[in-house]
Amino acid sequence: MTYAEKLMRAAFASDEKLREAMKEVLAELGLSAREFSAVSSIPQSTLYKIMSGHREPNITTLRQIVKTIRDLEGAETGFIAVIAARPVLDEIKEKRTRIGDRLLVLREYSATNIEEAIVAAVRAERDGAAALVCAPIVSPTVEKLLSIPVATIIPRESLVRAIEVAARKIE
Repeated sequence: MTYAEKLMRAAFASDEKLREAMKEVLAELGLSAREFSAVSSIPQSTLYKIMSGHREPNITTLRQIVKTIRDLEGAETGFIAVIAARPVLDEIKEKRTRIGDRLLVLREYSATNIEEAIVAAVRAERDGAAALVCAPIVSPTVEKLLSIPVATIIPRESLVRAIEVAARKIE
């Protein structure tokens, strides 16, 4: 489910669900209300009132919120899915990145084993991913399953550090 779909479902459920969903979505996108205000052209005070429960969004504001979320998550151009173990995903500080003139959203898919990584890859493509980044142990398999580009994570620096830690543990 995309972030925009999550917000729309929450809006139909209740104002409280919408507030919770907005806070979650903004956190997952790595945006503060101030940053979202700048991107969406919705006054910061309006966003704070909606998110604190002091105001219900009107239909125009809700449409602008959903449109902005769609734009941010790359609904038109897709997003880049990153499949990795939770500790690796926690190292990703930015949930969106600018490559050239395009703003791309990174969406995390946590996996702890090969099977979970394959399932996550299929799910990411179904969710609308434009491309996928994953570990070398699973990339040849998912490349055969998916129709989107697959890039492989090659952990050079962390591999060297891990070898050094292992060597110290031997001593």
